[in-house]
Amino acid sequence: MIRKVTMGLVFIYGTFISFTTSAQVSNPGQVDGRTNTINTAVPFLRITPDARSGAMGDVGVALSPDASSVYNNLSKLPFADKSAGVAVTYTPWLRELVNDVFLATLSGYTKLDENQAIGGSLRYFSLGTINFTDITNNPLGDFRPREFALDAGYARKLSDNFSIGLTARYIYSNLAGGQSAQDVLIKPGKAFAVDLSGFYTKDFEKDDGLVNKLNIGMAISNIGTKISYTNSAITKDFLPTNLGLGAAYTVSLDEFSQLTFALDINKLLVPTPDSSGIYKEKSSLSGIFSSFGDAPGGVKEEVQELMYSVGIEYWYNQLLAVRAGYFNENKNKGNRKYFTAGVGVKYDIFGLNFSYLVPSGSGIQRNPLSNTLRFTLTFDLGARDEESRTGW
Repeated sequence: MIRKVTMGLVFIYGTFISFTTSAQVSNPGQVDGRTNTINTAVPFLRITPDARSGAMGDVGVALSPDASSVYNNLSKLPFADKSAGVAVTYTPWLRELVNDVFLATLSGYTKLDENQAIGGSLRYFSLGTINFTDITNNPLGDFRPREFALDAGYARKLSDNFSIGLTARYIYSNLAGGQSAQDVLIKPGKAFAVDLSGFYTKDFEKDDGLVNKLNIGMAISNIGTKISYTNSAITKDFLPTNLGLGAAYTVSLDEFSQLTFALDINKLLVPTPDSSGIYKEKSSLSGIFSSFGDAPGGVKEEVQELMYSVGIEYWYNQLLAVRAGYFNENKNKGNRKYFTAGVGVKYDIFGLNFSYLVPSGSGIQRNPLSNTLRFTLTFDLGARDEESRTGW
């Protein structure tokens, strides 16, 4: 019963990430043709908070470094164009249904020297107000579920083209703290995690003196402890450990214009439910390694668990940017599919990015960000690094 209560609380917003209400399991032993999504705790950690990435189909692992790199690949920061920066983002969530659910983030970095950088961020997710009642429908009062994650990381160049990064993260999730089920007190969940990341970048100078750039990135995020919402929970829930691989290629069209093409591939490194929808009990580390071969549908289902993001970005004179992208998830693994678009403007040390999401596919399976705006305000606080030739 306690396990059901705990997962029920997670489901309050877990469905915000994967909408699969139109797919049903017709035969528990049949894998092909049925939904077999991977569910984790604290899925807000997989929401893209940056409007720049959000406008490009949620790519970000290999995009040029900025203050939001703390979220998707901290190791990019030693190659940042500026010596320091700050970004503030606001993301309305489920805007078509409610007006008090949102994700707010603050991130920043500073370069210690030409080879080292540190960064940090705070993510705060509010789920609005929930009215609790007992089994006889008597009111128990209102509650405001909320979560946050606090990050701090260090990145260092190992060569002129390659860097690595390490991020530490504290996670707090209060979905129904103070409530009880069968005389068992529900408490806030707490966890610790780390991100490991790497970044490779190389310039290609053309005959006309202009420079093209290739970026390749890798990040394994949310490697950490499991999380529980009761003291007596026999089992605990996995964090959304994720492997992200990305590449981006920037073409200098002329001395004023740049065009970037980007691709990210992501995979959750947590166990897949078996053919009856049951998760096998494993440690976090065991779950990471087994996630590459535990899908009941074999290799075919493992491939279905890959999520793809593609994006394009055009900059004119580092003053105006136009962006577009597409995100795709297999129909049996959540079926999130959406187009994105956005713009960015920059003046002196200030920048402002907007993104807009348009869902594709059936009307039932709508993304929680459908037809809503995200915006990020950026500040360049340091001097320009003359050794870096990357756009912002």
